[in-house]
Amino acid sequence: MGQFLFRLPDIGEGIAEAEIVAWHVKPGDRVREDDPLLDVMTDKATVDMSSPVDGVVVALHGNVGAMAPVGSVLVEMEVGETDQQPQREPKSELDSRPTEPPALAVPTVQQPSPVSSPSHSKASIGKGVNPDPSASPSTRRRAMEWGIDLHNVPGTGRNGIVTVEDLQRHRAAPSRDARVERTEVEELPVVGLRRRIAERMAESKRHIPHFTYVEEFDLTELENLRATLNADRGDRPKLTLLPFFMRAVVKLVPAFPSVNAHYDETRGMLKRFAAVDIGIATQTPQGLMVPVVRHAEARDLWDCAREMARVTTAAREAKASREELSGSSITLTSLGPLGGVAATPIINHPEVAILGPNKLLEKPVVDGAFLTKRKVLNLSASFDHRIIDGHDAASFVRALRRLIEHPALIFMD
Repeated sequence: MGQFLFRLPDIGEGIAEAEIVAWHVKPGDRVREDDPLLDVMTDKATVDMSSPVDGVVVALHGNVGAMAPVGSVLVEMEVGETDQQPQREPKSELDSRPTEPPALAVPTVQQPSPVSSPSHSKASIGKGVNPDPSASPSTRRRAMEWGIDLHNVPGTGRNGIVTVEDLQRHRAAPSRDARVERTEVEELPVVGLRRRIAERMAESKRHIPHFTYVEEFDLTELENLRATLNADRGDRPKLTLLPFFMRAVVKLVPAFPSVNAHYDETRGMLKRFAAVDIGIATQTPQGLMVPVVRHAEARDLWDCAREMARVTTAAREAKASREELSGSSITLTSLGPLGGVAATPIINHPEVAILGPNKLLEKPVVDGAFLTKRKVLNLSASFDHRIIDGHDAASFVRALRRLIEHPALIFMD
């Protein structure tokens, strides 16, 4: 028998360490060559580490959430004489898809226990635990007086007979509806993608002075147009509101170039982009991701909808590449029907603007001398106040409202 040390390999240029996000083995497990050992996450990708040899796992080094330096030992294995071989570069499958956060151990919740004996426990008390109860007439009378169904009482007497003591234990056990003070504390480590999200959100709020502007939009005309287009769409994707907002943003970028930009505070440099690469904030089983619809300026309404559906589906199914999840120049975020009246969206650093349509509602609106019903929503937009002044932010949102409220203008040169 010999020892084999599995070390974290050099998995990318400039990467000095990686976060352990999931273990697939434990001490004592026998593994074959190419069996998965663990997943690690870097700033660039998630990497699945597999075993280069056959052997038995002796020890693991590093808890989930720990940062491991390149070259550090992760797994100790015992290998047979015939299995020993020079250590080679471990196989790894680069996978830019964000993975699901690792399964976390959930502490056992302790419930107050009733008075018990070696032959009786609270776990045995429940509805229908004794389908054919036997009891003496006095015990049955006592059960009737106390309002106890003997079918719910396990018997501990000879041959399973229910005794008065069994009734007393059942009566003392807390009912399902009893209000009991609870003192458990559940601790869940924040690791993997959730840690990355937390770090990026904190970085954005720490470095960017947010300015949020909320404006009401009347979407009655746009909704009529959208219904008409969807009715005759054929094999084209169903249009949601976001493709219209995407095309409206494209229309406005030439007049408001600073909203489609990145701010590099270390260099004091604003990078304004000709390409309109729109990030779509998307909730996935792994957490919040922002897949990107690239070059929206070169896409029509249907193509925007088609590409948005493709990249958001890829993100939800954990199939999006790193390129599809980075590099946006401005972000749209929407909770759709779950959206509230208003929000304060957090800017996707290093961008300088984010737009958040809220829930679409029908409201009574005064139209001249009449009261009419209209479809309206509030748009919540946040801006980097270091770059965009309040006047410019308000002007941009009002120009956006004009296009959305009169959607024909979106398609006019």
